[in-house]
Amino acid sequence: MKITIESLALQAASANKLRLFLDYDGTLADFAPSPDDVLPDKELIGLFDDLVSMQNLLPAIISGRRLSHIQKLLPVKGLLLGGTYGIELLLPDGKQMNAFPYEKLRPTVERLEPRWRSLISGKAGFYLEDKGWSLALHGLRAAKAEADIAFLSALTIVMEEIADPHFRVIQGYRFLEYAPVVANKSKAVRKVLDEFTPGDAMIIYIGDDDKDEEAMEVVIDSGGYGIKVSSKPEKSRAQFTIHDPSGVRFWLRRLYSASRSGADN
Repeated sequence: MKITIESLALQAASANKLRLFLDYDGTLADFAPSPDDVLPDKELIGLFDDLVSMQNLLPAIISGRRLSHIQKLLPVKGLLLGGTYGIELLLPDGKQMNAFPYEKLRPTVERLEPRWRSLISGKAGFYLEDKGWSLALHGLRAAKAEADIAFLSALTIVMEEIADPHFRVIQGYRFLEYAPVVANKSKAVRKVLDEFTPGDAMIIYIGDDDKDEEAMEVVIDSGGYGIKVSSKPEKSRAQFTIHDPSGVRFWLRRLYSASRSGADN
């Protein structure tokens, strides 16, 4: 019988162990013009308080946000949190580990920050986000002509002047980030599966963008399931689609309810 997104929740609720990976922005919460516009959501925090009570669930949030920010958005004990695409990991027991020494990467960010800041000085609609490990330029609110010039100039600077082999360029719509090569969701997922997940666990990854697609590849190749969060058809290896973050929350509630029903029987 073909598995549906609804029956997947029932199957996951009854699994012996379930490793559930989720992105944050665009998956659990709607996108905002700048990262600072997203504040802790009591409804979402309450949902995860319920989810971590499930005996079979091993939840992991892998986000592009810095770890300290994710901790503020989801102050829930029992979560595995990955910040800056997983270069920073916080385990449920409170132990933190980094994929690369921070002090070896930070100087590049500090060299780049004033260069990018000068590009957007006095221009409305831009936001420069210093994540510590990486630097991200946002321009959703900027005028198109100014945004086109600023992003092209920012890219030229990192390609021709900075050119650090330990870093890579991450691009999106009116978005540019210079991040460490090891800050990669697929690498983080592989580590979590290899070191912190039982071999017989069911695996699900829910995410919305190209960085999540890389991570889904690892999950699907390991026999797990991918759920793409998108309101329109997109090329993806994910076996299932949920339209938006509110749909993801509904599915997670269904998962929790199915788990509670099983526990009561």
